[in-house]
Amino acid sequence: MTDHIYWKNGILYLLDQRTLPFKKTYVKCSALADVITAINNMTVRGAPLLGIVAAYGMVLGVKERKKANKSIAAVDVERIAKKLGDTRPTAVNLFWALGKMKDAFHRYAGDTDLVEDLLGEALAIHVEDIENNRMLSLYGAELIQNGDTILTHCNAGALATGGYGTALGVIRAAHETGKKIKVIATETRPYMQGSRLTVWELMQDDIPVELVPENHAGLLCSNKVVTKVITGADRIALNGDTANKIGTFMISLAAKAFKIPFYIAAPVSTFDASIHSGKEIPIEERSAHEVKYLDDKLLTVKDARARYFAFDVTPSRNITGFITEKGIIQKPFKKYIGMLF
Repeated sequence: MTDHIYWKNGILYLLDQRTLPFKKTYVKCSALADVITAINNMTVRGAPLLGIVAAYGMVLGVKERKKANKSIAAVDVERIAKKLGDTRPTAVNLFWALGKMKDAFHRYAGDTDLVEDLLGEALAIHVEDIENNRMLSLYGAELIQNGDTILTHCNAGALATGGYGTALGVIRAAHETGKKIKVIATETRPYMQGSRLTVWELMQDDIPVELVPENHAGLLCSNKVVTKVITGADRIALNGDTANKIGTFMISLAAKAFKIPFYIAAPVSTFDASIHSGKEIPIEERSAHEVKYLDDKLLTVKDARARYFAFDVTPSRNITGFITEKGIIQKPFKKYIGMLF
């Protein structure tokens, strides 16, 4: 799947992931503000995809300023990047992509076709992500045995990336080799990315999948229904501590307790060389409204207090290995992750 994000005639088209799988609609982004809104309101999500969308957002921001007959300087690009970076603080791929776009601006600052130059860089980031997903998926597929039942949390498929996916990419690649596997997907509250997106993606590829609430992880690990756990990631520290969708940490505890391999599938752009441990990862807290309501339907007492942290951190001691486009990273993580940079 690659049609969930595309650029045409100066407009960025984004498949609205809030309405899937019941309705397939696209959001048009013709201005920087449109991209910021699409990221903030969860039209798009998934760390690699957020990076790609932010790269296109930079193109639109620069295009707007030039269209207003204003000169574009480094300080203007920094302002555009900050507006995009302020949307989702945990997903490091977003900041990685913004850094690439700022570097591209400095390379092409004097060109008359600056917008086209930046668009070329955004397209390159997009294509590179798809290629990296396919490569890491081939490495990851080697870890999958015939007959495995793989538990995954949230959505780390094509919809969360430029295409093909990370955790689901590994599952797809194993399925494509003819291995008989089954997937257990968690609902992933409160946005239900697992039930709405992961199940839909896997069923599109005829990969056997069962949906469960995430509070089933302990039971399914204890009775050995699950043989492997594979998730994506939003930021990985140098020591291997990993931020991912809230609930990942609890699943890792269950997997470790019953000696079930727990893998993280992520491109190198998800590793953050600037932080040493998970204690330094900023954790996004979203509106309590997202817990109290589902599709604007109140789920609890109207005046009830609620909190929603979008991510948690799984300590490296609970992780078996990392699946990347450069191969499988095993322990000691700090040594081998450091070699990526």
